Amino acid sequence: MLMNTTTSQVILVTGPSRCGKSEWAETLATQTGKQVIYLATATAEPNDLEWLARIEKHQQRRPKSWKTLLVPVELARAIGDYSQSNCCLLVDSLGTWVANLLDQNEAAWEKSSQELFDTLAKTKGTVIFVAEETGWGVVPAYPLGRSFRDRLGQLVRKLGIASNQVYLVTGGHILNLSALGEPLD
Repeated sequence: MLMNTTTSQVILVTGPSRCGKSEWAETLATQTGKQVIYLATATAEPNDLEWLARIEKHQQRRPKSWKTLLVPVELARAIGDYSQSNCCLLVDSLGTWVANLLDQNEAAWEKSSQELFDTLAKTKGTVIFVAEETGWGVVPAYPLGRSFRDRLGQLVRKLGIASNQVYLVTGGHILNLSALGEPLD
């Protein structure tokens, strides 16, 4: 187990696009009763109006009392800096974080993902991750697409095994995978 479960709780919420992952993660964060710090991995692109609308929709749903930090790359550092027993960190989303690091070669990517797990092993409080499921479709026809899918899939698998709770949100339903399944070795 990678997590220090005596002082922390790590939760993974995963599923396909537009299924309600973020909404369920926000509900879980609210239920902790802790101060919520929202770690947003997306960056606003001023010329992409559709992307800006998506970001705004997420912002409007969040309570005003939540603190939001923009963390497109330095996710492990932000988790380490803001990890406290009275806080809940909500990371939305791992897919965007992986996309932001696609220019890294394999060695650099392995280092970045290992830094994340090393930080989580020392984390206090609650950390909730939102992650997209990308491997249920066709294999991308181009190398960068395959790299994204493979990196995110491996990261979600490793995080899912190490998490205290894992939820799959799909088809309008929330499934507690921790209660229904067993983690792979």
